[in-house]
Amino acid sequence: MEFDGLFPLTGPGGVDTAAPAGAESGFTRPSADSPLPVRMRPATLDELVGQQHLLAPGAPLRQLVTGTTPMSVILWGPPGTGKTTIAHLVAAATDRTFVAMSALTAGVKDVRAVIDTARRRRRAGGPPTVLFIDEVHRFSKTQQDSLLAAVEDRTVTLLAATTENPYFSVISPLLSRCVLLTLQALDENDVRGLIRRAVTDERGLGGAVTLTTEAEDHLVRLAAGDVRKALTALEAAAGSAAAQGVTEIDLATAEKAVDVAAVRYDRDGDAHYDVTSAFIKSMRGSDPDAALHWLARMLVAGEDPRFIARRIVIFASEDVGMADPQALLVATAAAQAVQSVGLPEAQLNLAQAVVHLATAPKSNSVTTAISAAIADVRAGRGGAVPAALRDSHYPGSRGLGHGKGYRYPHDDPKGVVRQQYVPDDLIGADYYTPTDHGAERAVADRLPRLRRIVRGTPPPPGGTPPAPTAQHDDSGPAAGEDQP
Repeated sequence: MEFDGLFPLTGPGGVDTAAPAGAESGFTRPSADSPLPVRMRPATLDELVGQQHLLAPGAPLRQLVTGTTPMSVILWGPPGTGKTTIAHLVAAATDRTFVAMSALTAGVKDVRAVIDTARRRRRAGGPPTVLFIDEVHRFSKTQQDSLLAAVEDRTVTLLAATTENPYFSVISPLLSRCVLLTLQALDENDVRGLIRRAVTDERGLGGAVTLTTEAEDHLVRLAAGDVRKALTALEAAAGSAAAQGVTEIDLATAEKAVDVAAVRYDRDGDAHYDVTSAFIKSMRGSDPDAALHWLARMLVAGEDPRFIARRIVIFASEDVGMADPQALLVATAAAQAVQSVGLPEAQLNLAQAVVHLATAPKSNSVTTAISAAIADVRAGRGGAVPAALRDSHYPGSRGLGHGKGYRYPHDDPKGVVRQQYVPDDLIGADYYTPTDHGAERAVADRLPRLRRIVRGTPPPPGGTPPAPTAQHDDSGPAAGEDQP
């Protein structure tokens, strides 16, 4: 089977063992007909593009590749950021035995076989073993447990790669035995540089074609930080140009080759902010059709779906808020779906959330409420915590008067009692003003009564008689108080 789409694992159970450096590496050597991303894979660490935060002298990544300090490492990052490339560099470096394993096909039996072989080799004075496991998050807890002892005593040096958050997908004992290196998506300049190198390098296209600026921009945008995707699209475009008998790859050729039209959308330029603004304003304006258009523009242009999901989550509270409290649940569920499902399927989750939010009743009362509260805090308003609300659970606190007079709302049949919850200088401050939109209409009807009970203020003329002065005790509401 294909391992990471780039090199085969030919041994039983998806395991392939490499001889020490200087002999065969265990990975398939690139040939003239190998995919362009394989042919352009860096041969040395200095050729690795991006990940500058991991490439400083003495950094863990350099130690891993050179073998100067044996340490087990988990590589976490999105596709096309160099996890497999780093594995190739480790396989080709120093005098270690390298074993590659696919978590898609290997089981506990295969893991134990590698560990047993490594232990025998170590006792016989042979070279240390590096065990590379791709997609390690696909290993079950039992499979990951089988690695612990060998990693602990360095029978093997583990090199694991994952696109999933290891804090959720890797068991804590294994994570604690490894150094976690986070790889970042390549920026546009890095991807552009690799595309240009592939066009001219003898390992790549060897100058057989040229690339227009528009076509190059299109390939960079489609890559979305995934250099493998960029080089695959470039190879397809070069093949299309050759079939047409031309040596220049223009925008039309690049579009036809990858079957995705160029979209006017610059992830770092004005168009990025313009489209994002149009997207938000279309949802705010309750136009689901327009909102779906701008969503599609971002998706087709290769925008990070996590960015879109974040904007949707923010919008759910900023512009829908209490008018539809379910909106935040829908938005956060869509964001979680983006993490766990990924594109292209997650576009359905994003679209559902967008339609829900665009058609929901709108209210920005939560936004204005927290803004007003923050403004007061920054202006210095807000005195000491009222004594009745202070923590009374530690020794000596009651002697200081903490908690004295606190009234427990659950002891009241209605669950609301007269009590001061704000500092003295904020008594009577109203931050939250609900609208009558959607579900917030019920809150707007209830809130004035809640405030009258809590603050002990009289009801409006013709209403319930004024409540008597509040007493700081644990009894129920005083006679005549408003009911929520």
